[in-house]
Amino acid sequence: MQYSGGLHINKRHFCVLGMLVMRKWIFALLSLMMATGLSAGNPEGETKDSLSLVKADSSTWAADYEFTRIQDSLYTQIQRMWQLEQLPFNDEVAADPEPMPNDSVLKSRMTALDEMTPFDLSYNRRVRAFINLYANKKPDLTAKTLGLSQLYFPFIEEALDRHDMPYELKYLAVVESALNPTARSRAGATGLWQFMYSTGKIYGLRVNSYVDERYDPYLSTEAACKYLKFLHGMYDDWNLALAAYNCGPGNVNKAIRRSGGKRNYWEIYPYLPRETRGYVPAFIAVNYIFNHAEEHGISAAIPPTTHFENDTVRITERISLKHLSDVLEVDSEVIQYLNPTFKRGIIPNNTRDYVLKLPKDKLALFIVNEKSIYEQYEVPQDRSDEMLAEHEKVQVYRVRSGDYLGKIANQHGCSVRQIKDWNGLRSDNLRVGQRLTIYARVPAKPTPKPTKQKIEQRSQVQGNLVYYEIQKGDTLWDIAKAQGISTSELKAMNQNLNARSLKPGDKIVIRKNG
Repeated sequence: MQYSGGLHINKRHFCVLGMLVMRKWIFALLSLMMATGLSAGNPEGETKDSLSLVKADSSTWAADYEFTRIQDSLYTQIQRMWQLEQLPFNDEVAADPEPMPNDSVLKSRMTALDEMTPFDLSYNRRVRAFINLYANKKPDLTAKTLGLSQLYFPFIEEALDRHDMPYELKYLAVVESALNPTARSRAGATGLWQFMYSTGKIYGLRVNSYVDERYDPYLSTEAACKYLKFLHGMYDDWNLALAAYNCGPGNVNKAIRRSGGKRNYWEIYPYLPRETRGYVPAFIAVNYIFNHAEEHGISAAIPPTTHFENDTVRITERISLKHLSDVLEVDSEVIQYLNPTFKRGIIPNNTRDYVLKLPKDKLALFIVNEKSIYEQYEVPQDRSDEMLAEHEKVQVYRVRSGDYLGKIANQHGCSVRQIKDWNGLRSDNLRVGQRLTIYARVPAKPTPKPTKQKIEQRSQVQGNLVYYEIQKGDTLWDIAKAQGISTSELKAMNQNLNARSLKPGDKIVIRKNG
């Protein structure tokens, strides 16, 4: 991702742009003090916007980055840190950082760690800059990730053990997302392991409108193990595999060719994308800080929950997290926090079951009441047929027990053939609950025609004339027929009579009396 132009701050800009611009300016100044930075992108290939990919050597800073790149990239980093700071930790972070030890102490500690891992945990000025970032510049962030490790590391270690991979790879999730399963970079990398959409699809992570399995800590960890194992198989070197995880194998292969075929991370370092140059040093620093946090005065913050306080259950029908929150009396934020996979708060009904994570003390309550919990949930009904029927002035008839096509046709004043044509029916068989579209309305009951008897009942004698009061549906022809006369004779007895203007309540002469 490329950025154009610089950002010049003056008093007028402060007034117009407000605190957002001021905040970015402060972050830019902070970046110079920290001698750290993030690459916002890589022109040679797709890269991920990973946390804390910092350049350590401040003397070469100006040559490598424009001011705008410094400002924008660090702003992204701090935004992600703020996301983590919004998580519901149970108390204040216990972080009172100690002064940084000298190089000999740090190198001695790193050497001891290096003896216990297949990774090349080198110590140099770039690694020291990252240790300084986590230990002194961002101790609160480090304390919170230490706390979150109690929730995520147990199952990450289990997956690594199952794949026979080094346990230290769990620290990669700290570099990628600060153990925030809902982290999302500007480039679209998502979840604990920051999978791009295409890479996630390759490794079986489904993404649709309701579900994004890149957010699923379990499934994304399994995918990350498979991807990292594949990359290690390409290079037979874990540091190169980490570099390829960040910038893609294509960029690592280019760096190897440009270095003259060398296959050591530090030897191909100058030829890697800028972001990836800080990626492995950040990983090494996280290895160090997670093993020596106490020596730097940093204690783990108490997380919202831990791995062993929760358990999983399979969901077999469509249901909402809000409904589960209500019936199980669990805070909705807790359920959403434990189940970030369901990005719209809905567990859809699909061909496969989904895994729901719940606090252990609520798991038995769900299992005992599972059937009633599903029944209580009001699944949105498809009423499109009814709404279209109302709009188009047609009817949707639901078949009841004992119904057959002839009976339904008689009720609606149409033929059996019409009903079959309207609904694409090939046989006369119906099932209870089946919906039939009816385009013919029930015909109005025909108005009974006037008879001689009814006319006599509604007639009045006035002098030598007999008058009849017009009723709804009456016509001159029907009245004349009932009287046994022609319409011409009826009109002759009622001069100026307009048959079209007759309305109920009008009176006409039907005969002379006597």
